Amino acid sequence: MEYKLTQYSKGGGCGCKIAPAVLSEILATHSVGNNIPQLLVGNDSKDDAAVYQIDEDNAIISTTDFFMPIVDDPFYFGQIAAANAISDVYAMGGKPIFALAILGWPINTIPASVAGEVMEGARKVCQEAGIVMAGGHSIDSQDPIFGLVVNGMISIKNLKQNNTAKENDVLLITKPIGVGILATAQKKQLLTTEDLAILVKQLTTLNKVGAPLGGVAGVHAMTDITGFGLLGHLTEMMEGSGLSAEIQYHTIPIIEQARTYIAQKAVPDATSRNWNAYSKGVAFETGVNVMEAFQLLPDPQTNGGLLIAVAPDSLAEVQSILKNEGIETIQPIGTCKAKGEKNITVQV
Repeated sequence: MEYKLTQYSKGGGCGCKIAPAVLSEILATHSVGNNIPQLLVGNDSKDDAAVYQIDEDNAIISTTDFFMPIVDDPFYFGQIAAANAISDVYAMGGKPIFALAILGWPINTIPASVAGEVMEGARKVCQEAGIVMAGGHSIDSQDPIFGLVVNGMISIKNLKQNNTAKENDVLLITKPIGVGILATAQKKQLLTTEDLAILVKQLTTLNKVGAPLGGVAGVHAMTDITGFGLLGHLTEMMEGSGLSAEIQYHTIPIIEQARTYIAQKAVPDATSRNWNAYSKGVAFETGVNVMEAFQLLPDPQTNGGLLIAVAPDSLAEVQSILKNEGIETIQPIGTCKAKGEKNITVQV
């Protein structure tokens, strides 16, 4: 019997994230500051992972990420969840060293053998990243859930954060946006076989390029684009850095097939949630297709690309690294500016 995993979950992938406003409320009384000297990055910033110094030169990166199925195939689900969790280490400029599995499974609804396929998909991606799943924890849950705890290493001088961009930095992203729309199209049984292959390829591609980018001093800030969409994660970068951004809509890489499914109303519920959270800080110049931008800029990404803020004189070096990693989206999408009235201005 074939089990379509997305039919067992109310949300899929990073679209499962709690809404930004609700998350802020939850964390309002749980802000862990840097009162521990060794805690270089903690819960007081909206970064991708925690970073803890272990000696004069090095630190451990620790992160966790898990969600409900974003695709029907269990092997692909495992691959995607693993790649997404590992991405947080790469987004800090680090190198993953090992992982622990997190599994919630409705044992009475979906056979354990299907969960085994999920685990096997995760192992494959971990192998590609050069790490092992060294253990983990599982529970019997109403919804299928899978993810990883990932630990990594970083040379402190190479550490990248999401709140350290500088004025005049150039902005790049390493993957096109729109996977939330394609994933929703699959759940609505609209996605073609050809477009499913595009979706799976992007969702399972590791953000390995983050590790060599960590060694570039001119990369001032970096994060990965996940459940809050490009709009949300760029907002976090600008607010954390005390800056504003100007982005050129026509330069943003977009999965072309997403436009087909927008026309079929295959838009994730989380898109509106993200828009409501961040739209007050966004301005659109005349000529921008605002209706389309509303569907795409807040589109929740799963294992999305890296968002990079790089000094202009280091742009060529970064583009060379991206090209060597086989990344095609190497053209800038915008620039960091002095703090203005809006966090983000979307230009034509």
